[in-house]
Amino acid sequence: MIVFGTTQSGKTVHKITLRAGDLTVSLLTWGAVIQDLRLHGVDRPLTLGSVNLADYEGDMRHHGALIGPVVNRISNARARVDGMMYELERNENGSVHLHSGAQGTHLQVWEVAEVTDSSATLTIDLPDGICGLPGNRHVSVTYTLTAPANLTMHVTGTTDATTLMNFANHSYWNLDGSDCWTGHQLQIAVDRYLPSTAGNFPTGEIADVTGTDMDFRQPRAIAPGAPLLDHNFCLSDQRSALRDVLWLTGQSGVSLTMATTEPGMQVFDGRPGYQALALEAQHWPDAPNNHGFPPITLRPGETYRQTTEWRFAAGISRPARGPSGNLAPG
Repeated sequence: MIVFGTTQSGKTVHKITLRAGDLTVSLLTWGAVIQDLRLHGVDRPLTLGSVNLADYEGDMRHHGALIGPVVNRISNARARVDGMMYELERNENGSVHLHSGAQGTHLQVWEVAEVTDSSATLTIDLPDGICGLPGNRHVSVTYTLTAPANLTMHVTGTTDATTLMNFANHSYWNLDGSDCWTGHQLQIAVDRYLPSTAGNFPTGEIADVTGTDMDFRQPRAIAPGAPLLDHNFCLSDQRSALRDVLWLTGQSGVSLTMATTEPGMQVFDGRPGYQALALEAQHWPDAPNNHGFPPITLRPGETYRQTTEWRFAAGISRPARGPSGNLAPG
């Protein structure tokens, strides 16, 4: 563990490097960020990162971070919890609450709880009222590397008052090291998605992907704008056992298989530059305002749990059989 930099408020940020099998991963205590990921035999990082802390406090504030306590958008910047309406920060377009605002976990320094050669656990305490939500909350994230080239993230959270909790890692992936991800092949084991408004939050409709440009049930080459992507894909109606849900392959043949316990996957195309794709395992966005969506309520005595896994290979990886039909309950 080494010093990475000092925040604008004078806090020290450390960098932790993990190694196992064919993977080397660097993490930051700022935002629990995945700052760099290297696959043996590939001469470039597979995720967008920076060597400057100032970038993570600025335009790269979402890159690689573990975002919470509520990731993604709340459409009217208001959320009802146990009958009480909470006003949240309106930090997008003057009306939308995005990524928990200026107090989100991606903009804070996490504590180091434990580090080994292949694993690191970071923790953070969120006092009652921070991010506009009730409850003294304790959150822990463990990143673990295992051979041959697997990175697993396990997140837990508790609260002493009923609150909302929905975390996602917000890493951007480009498996070719190119200026734009065009030519990557994407496959998602899903038959439903959430159409979005011009403000990029869900309309409330849960739509079938059949016959739409959101149908990624078979591997498909993608290009900027074909289609525009900032949507949640509905993997299931509730958290489930860890299962493979997404496959991404670069023109170079480097591949990523993503598995998660979460019911949703937000895919963002990284516009306007289209340098890399953000793949965010999460609960469905704007759940407090859509009663048909899986709830993100966490109560005292309960434990929030998420496991997400990224598996990399230098050769082309394909699922044993292509997904079809309704792949999850609901």
